[in-house]
Amino acid sequence: MESIDKVKIGLALLLVAAGVTGFYLLPASSDFLRPLSVLAGVLAAAGVLWFTLPGRQFVDYARDSVKEAQKVVWPNKKETWQLTGIVFLFVGILALFMWLVDSGLAYLFYDVVLGRHG
Repeated sequence: MESIDKVKIGLALLLVAAGVTGFYLLPASSDFLRPLSVLAGVLAAAGVLWFTLPGRQFVDYARDSVKEAQKVVWPNKKETWQLTGIVFLFVGILALFMWLVDSGLAYLFYDVVLGRHG
């Protein structure tokens, strides 16, 4: 990374810090201006980062991620309900199995090994 990019990243961090500082310096009654100062700081920082190599690489990565997400074949409503039913059925069977194992071990240890009845 070039040194000018490091300076720009530092400037972007300062802009965010300035927006947050503005939030706390404005009176509490300024319900509109306080969040606006943070938003302005973040947007100004994003504008500065846009002109850095890491910023351009991030934008390219985000663009590629959106393209990949568009390639995903999402299940329709019927498939979603079927898969949900299978998951619930599996969870129920697993819960029953774990209850049986727990009850069996409790019987084995408490009644058979230790001889405690009750």
